[in-house]
Amino acid sequence: MEPKRIILAVSGASGSLYAASLIKGLADHDDVDLHVIISDAAKKVLALETDLAPGDLTRGATVHAADDIAAPPASGSWKHDGMIICPCSMATLSAVATGFGHNLIHRAADVTLKERRKLILVPRETPLSTIHLHNMLTATQAGAVILPACPGFYHRPATIADLTDQVAGKVLDQLDIPHALFRRWGE
Repeated sequence: MEPKRIILAVSGASGSLYAASLIKGLADHDDVDLHVIISDAAKKVLALETDLAPGDLTRGATVHAADDIAAPPASGSWKHDGMIICPCSMATLSAVATGFGHNLIHRAADVTLKERRKLILVPRETPLSTIHLHNMLTATQAGAVILPACPGFYHRPATIADLTDQVAGKVLDQLDIPHALFRRWGE
């Protein structure tokens, strides 16, 4: 059985820990071929928010430079099983909603939508303006899943990791990737 090929793009929104939780959830999967794209803004935010280095978000993954628009994820002929943008900045959301392919993250998202593959956007912004909401609606109408970084509390989180893991688990659920990142409702 072929491994699931997944793209994880990290944009410059606050919330680098959500991407770290996704990496943790994917790390134990031999059946996932992970490709990571980290924007320059994301690297800066990662340094501001955490003690993590970009390499901590690329463990066991194939890394593509955000400015390499000739990388495999830029082509529709390069098959994959889904793309995640986590966290998804409002600038990246805008680029996705309008088809503005300024970098590899934008181009790969555009290709994902045109090929009718799963695209999951994890925005981390509040409050939301009318423009943000319009862009989310446009992206949803084009086929994207908007999965805001809004953790639940039914699993009784005790740490920040409990909160970020719950959101990461919801993302992995969208891709049918098993995980043990949080206790599900009723369990």
